[in-house]
Amino acid sequence: MGDRRITDHPILDFDEGEVIHFTFDGKPMEGREGDTIASALHANGVKVLGYHFKTKRPRGFYCAIGNCSACLMIVNGKSNVRTCTEPLLPGMVVEKQLDRGVPDDV
Repeated sequence: MGDRRITDHPILDFDEGEVIHFTFDGKPMEGREGDTIASALHANGVKVLGYHFKTKRPRGFYCAIGNCSACLMIVNGKSNVRTCTEPLLPGMVVEKQLDRGVPDDV
């Protein structure tokens, strides 16, 4: 994980938070306290967060502010989670979302 994380920046400071363990598509991963789910995945070398439900084109970390839908994933069984703004928590189960997900009101 170390060489994929931003550690030196001319303006921003990045604190090294405590290690957080989670799974992505059944694989064990590590992130840091203060990471979002998407930033932790990116630090682990995961560039494809899912695929467009119609065209099947790969989707990745895009806007990083929750405006687009490129980062929608299934987190702890809940679909359509915007992983670019969702804080990473210990033990999370994160999965690629291959469809439109299940609406909350079903």
